[in-house]
Amino acid sequence: MLQRCLDLLAPALEEAGPRPPVVVDCTLGLGGHSEALLAAFPAARLVALDRDKEALRLSGERLAPYGDRATLVHAVYDELPEVLERLGIPKVQGVLFDLGVSSMQLDEADRGFAYAQDAPLDMRMDQTTGIGAAEVLNTYPPGELVRILRAYGEEKQAKRIVSAVVREREKEPFSNSARLVELIRDSLPQAAKRTGGNPAKRTFQALRIEVNGELTVLERAVPAAVASLDVGGRIAVLSYHSLEDRLVKQVFAAGAANTAPPGLPVVPERYQPRLKLLTRGAELPTEEEVAENRRAAPARLRGAERIRAEER
Repeated sequence: MLQRCLDLLAPALEEAGPRPPVVVDCTLGLGGHSEALLAAFPAARLVALDRDKEALRLSGERLAPYGDRATLVHAVYDELPEVLERLGIPKVQGVLFDLGVSSMQLDEADRGFAYAQDAPLDMRMDQTTGIGAAEVLNTYPPGELVRILRAYGEEKQAKRIVSAVVREREKEPFSNSARLVELIRDSLPQAAKRTGGNPAKRTFQALRIEVNGELTVLERAVPAAVASLDVGGRIAVLSYHSLEDRLVKQVFAAGAANTAPPGLPVVPERYQPRLKLLTRGAELPTEEEVAENRRAAPARLRGAERIRAEER
């Protein structure tokens, strides 16, 4: 859905002003979206964030031909306000989020993100900080593990899986993904294993979100990104599961609503919407895109434009 993201952001990044437009790629990864932004909008300056130092190194090599048009920052995307302040950028004209785990992280077996190959249960996007998935499995109380699987993985069999985890971790702590995948397969009833793909995917999603604090970070990041937009600026968000998409939808919907008390004959400016929605609901990838890249299948795209400044 890269081209659709570029199309959504284009009106804000093509207009020439006294200063070059600034676009923020909040999820740099291997730099594919950032490279496309720099190529499509030659007047734009890019600020790109990632918590993964290896991703920053590799994308830095990829974006080197663009010189000082690209500024890469080691940061989590809810740190956007601090990053912009440090760089002396009061407002930006475009923001892009491509949420979830990057292809690089999925493809590197030793990161432990993929349930299809055996690897250490790590799942940290920034391997320099925090605890990994193995420590979550081995130390969290059973009730907390059930909550995580239900809330972040929408796993209906959470109690059954956690009971098996607790029983097995007492014999030997978890360290690798294959043992967890096998345990999940053995724990689930046959009916649950016949639908929804790999039966471990919901548990792995839940552990990844917990390890990286993804939803907590996103709850802060999307409103902060909206606040960073100049009037006329645009934001595009690609999410990959319903929890992310629901959160983005709520932030956009709140910004696009008027907040006036009921019954006012005229709605004052301060109550008028701050955002205009650019997508009707969430846009889905085309069949051709999914055929070309099956990882695009769950993608959901939402966009919005900033139409009013904050009241001073």
